[in-house]
Parts: sequence; C-alpha cells; structure tokens
Amino acid sequence: MSDFYQTGIITTLHQLGQPSLERLEAELYGFSRIKPVALVLPALYSEFEGPAMPGIVQELAKVKYLNEIVLVLDKASEKDFQRVREFMAPISTEVRIIHNDGKRISEIYETFARNGFNVGERGKGRSAWLAYGYVLARGRSDAIALHDCDIVTYSRELLARLCYPVVNPNLDYVFCKGYYSRVSRKLNGRVTRLLVTPLVRSLQQLIGPHDFLTFLDSFRYPLSGEFCMTTELARVNRIPWDWGLEVGSLAEVHRNYSPRRVCQVDIAANYEHKHQLLSADDASKGLMKMTVDICKSLFRTLASEGVVFSDGLFKSLLVSYLRQAEDTIMKYEADAVINGIQFDRHEEAMAVEAFTEAISMASRIFMENPMATPLIPNWNRVTSAIPGIFEVLKMAVDADNK
Repeated sequence: MSDFYQTGIITTLHQLGQPSLERLEAELYGFSRIKPVALVLPALYSEFEGPAMPGIVQELAKVKYLNEIVLVLDKASEKDFQRVREFMAPISTEVRIIHNDGKRISEIYETFARNGFNVGERGKGRSAWLAYGYVLARGRSDAIALHDCDIVTYSRELLARLCYPVVNPNLDYVFCKGYYSRVSRKLNGRVTRLLVTPLVRSLQQLIGPHDFLTFLDSFRYPLSGEFCMTTELARVNRIPWDWGLEVGSLAEVHRNYSPRRVCQVDIAANYEHKHQLLSADDASKGLMKMTVDICKSLFRTLASEGVVFSDGLFKSLLVSYLRQAEDTIMKYEADAVINGIQFDRHEEAMAVEAFTEAISMASRIFMENPMATPLIPNWNRVTSAIPGIFEVLKMAVDADNK
C-alpha cells in the first residue's frame, strides 16, 4: 500500500519505493546470528496436494537466515508423513515435522489431558501452540515467525519483511503482524472488512474509549495469519484453539506488552489463498463459524477487562453494527468503482445479514457461559505442572524425524 500514514497506537511499516529484497535478506542473515529465527508452518496434508505448497517450498529453499523450520502436519497418515518429509527435502534449513496424528504426538496429547490441560480440538491454534512448545524445548531460536500454507502468491519477500522488525536488534519490537491488500477481481477479506472493523467501532460507540478496542482498530488486517514474535512472547501468551485465534492472540499481546513494542508491516502487494464459504445457513462451518468464534473471543476479552455485557447492550450492538456495516458497504463500493473492481452489493449485504445473525448467536452463547471461549494454557503453566514435558516433546518429534 503506497502511503506513509501512521494511524492508531501501533507502528505501521509500509512498503515504500522499491525496497531491495537482497538487502533485507543480507541484514537478516547478520541479525540471525544474534537472534536466531524459527519458522512455524501449520499445515494440513491436503495442502501438499494443492497449488500453494510447491511454490512455498521452492521459495523457502532460497532462504538462508532461518535457523529451523517446524512444520506441524495434521490429518496425515504415516505414508503421508513420509511423503511430506521428501517434499520438504529441497530446503537446506533444518526441517522438523510434528506428526499430529502419529503415535508419539497422540501420547503427548493424552499426557496433557491426564494432567488436567484442555489444549483444544484439532486446528491451527493447537498446532501452532505445540510448535511453539517444540521451539522452546529446543532452545535454539529467539524469534518465531508463522505463516499459512495455502498462499498461492507466496514470495520469500513476505517472510523477510515479516521477520525484519522483530529480528533487527535496533528495532525494539516483540510482535509484528503482517498486512496486505486482499484484492483480486473483487474485494476479498469479508470478515475483516464487514465484521471486525464495524463491530469494533460499534463497541467503541456503545462502551466508550477502551484500550483494547483502540489497539485492535489500529491493525489494518487484524485477522492476518502471518506474524513474527519473540520466543518470550510465545512462552507467556495463551491462545484460543478455534477461529478466535487471531483476535485472542492480539488480546494476549495487548495484555502482556506495551503497544510501543508492537508493529504491523506490509508484506505483500498481492495475497491470494483459499476462501471460506459463507455458510449462512450453518453456523458449524465456513465464515459463520469463524464469525461466531471471533465474536466470542472479543466479548470474553472485553469482559475480562471489566466491560459489563447485558441483553440490552447486545441488542443495541446489533443495531449499531448493522448501521456501521451498511455504511462500510457504501465506502467499499465507491473504492471498487473508482478502481474498476467487481463489486456485488447484494452479496456484500447478504454477508452483513449473516454476520449480524452470527453476532446474535455469539452473544447468546456468551451470556449463557462467559467462560466457554477456549484458551490453551501458556507454556509456563504447562512446564510448571509437567516439569519434563519439554524433553518428552523434543524426544518424540526427533524420534519421528529420524
């Protein structure tokens, strides 16, 4: 995005002019000797059969500053696991694959359950959390970057720009979130555009100025799945295991660190990955499930900071959100028209109607059980309760990768 405007309470790092990828990577190579970097890749086996992973592996094979890559493989048989090991072979950086469906890792999940830890259901949140634990167990890296494995427009420049603010010792950032423009033949990113931003601003109208809402509204793409952080942050943060992962992670960053140590960076001029169906008639899947989970995470975070929710507040929120979202549609329609981008106003309005219903569902679930939103315990607590768990995890992953 070709602007240099700073807004909100976090630092925005733009893509200005034509920055040199070679310079970035050369500097990162030097910085990584002081602050080694681990890359975490949460992946389904099906993503190795799609168009994205071949390009990602081809790009990662050119990256020289990474210290280790930890790929968490889900929904994979033993044969699938071996195929993925061969698939990742072109990468010169050391790659460790956590086989989520393997016998050793399944036993570790059982160990968590026996010790009273609910680490959630299968999904990106649980996979990312386990990978953080393995990186911490090895103790070889000081920064962790993470990106999705379905990015069909992947470039290693994305990773370099994501890592640079945290790894550069002259920049005092502990957390960096990637942002990008989700534009193809039409405007994508409906959940960010039509749910999160209007919802956050409606809450600000109703409850007044609030530090977390201001923090959240400072991110250009709060639901981005790409970020880099220090290992210290990975140790102390709790994260949701469901679709509330991104909002819940930002809530923990806000809780534990000053906004002065948080930034966002423009990582891609063009970003394309798989799209979720709206599933307006089924709140158990698609964007409807995502929306419900995001709303529950947001409501729980605000309640934990003293916001008192009531039936009256939620009724007002629905009306306020609907007005905000309708006004937002008009803004994006104008933006699309001037740029010659396809815009279906009816489709956008249908999404807003579905999101309104999802907010209503999330509010009912929250009022019935405010503690229902899942958070995986942080690794400090886990290692306190199970002192040898890091060594057990490290041995299990290393044995699988022999």
